[in-house]
Amino acid sequence: MLQSNSEDNFERPIKDIKRHEDNLKFLKSQANHIDESILDLQVRLGKYHSKDAANENSDLHPVEESTQQILHQEQSAAGILCNVKSYHAIHASNLSLIKDVLGIVATLARVDNDTLSRLLSEYLGLETMLGIVCKTFDGIKALEKYDGDGKIKDIAGLHGLGSSIGRKIDGRFTAFCLEDLRPFAGGFIANDPQKKLALLKPKLPNGKCPSGFLDFVVNMVNLDDRNLFCVTAGGHGLRETLFYNLFSYLQVYKTRADMLSALPCITHGALSLDGGMITKNGLFLLGSRENFEVKFPLITGRSGLSLNYSQIETRIRKLRWEQHNIEQDMRREQQLLDKARAASSGKPQV
Repeated sequence: MLQSNSEDNFERPIKDIKRHEDNLKFLKSQANHIDESILDLQVRLGKYHSKDAANENSDLHPVEESTQQILHQEQSAAGILCNVKSYHAIHASNLSLIKDVLGIVATLARVDNDTLSRLLSEYLGLETMLGIVCKTFDGIKALEKYDGDGKIKDIAGLHGLGSSIGRKIDGRFTAFCLEDLRPFAGGFIANDPQKKLALLKPKLPNGKCPSGFLDFVVNMVNLDDRNLFCVTAGGHGLRETLFYNLFSYLQVYKTRADMLSALPCITHGALSLDGGMITKNGLFLLGSRENFEVKFPLITGRSGLSLNYSQIETRIRKLRWEQHNIEQDMRREQQLLDKARAASSGKPQV
């Protein structure tokens, strides 16, 4: 019996080693398959780029106007970031502090018309429109460094970057950490290429949808395909994270009269295309505003490529997300394999 227990104790690490080796082999096979799939899809994307290059025009850069508006905010963190990326691109590509930055809020969505663009700019405010969006908390930490007394280091982070081009950040600035934003918990509208959220339409006490209701703002912004899927480690896109947290259930109506008639079913504010604005229950913004420093760009006729292109790009993002998860699994299996080998080597030979 003692000999049997001794043999079992010796054989168990051997079996563990074999199991972890098999798991690693399987994961490596999956990783290689994904690498090949990504390469094939990138070749197909290259054909689209070649075909469209001859037709290149200004409509291919719908966010350029918004970028210029941000550049005019010279003393803002967003303005400094855009300046470096626009005019010092080679230097920017090597900066670890901006590698986690996805972009500026104002450049991450498009809308159908200038009226809606102005309304959303006013609703969010300049500080939010200039907000810097990071994927992880490591990206947030890289933007600003502190000394032992908690004071900001002017020679590090985004402050140091500003100093390098003769700019100084004026006051505070907003930064969003996508991995810390609670995503929308519901589903998506079936077969919608923009992954719009499945939100229930507002209902009046009589059970009818209010007259003039257009949609929820979160579903009225248009996102680039690369931002629809797998922006975060959890696989979420920008609509259900950033823009859901910015707009929540904010509603849009055709007119002020429509909006006011719908008050019983407005829970998180509303806008009307003729300038009406309710930021939250009981808080009405009256008057009008003409000047908007930074706005969302408009959807243009060439703002999106063909559906096949979009599907390929989306597939690549999903595969890269799967690739990231497999790499994590491989690291865990390797650690377990190393432990099993160490346990085996520590056993007495029989």
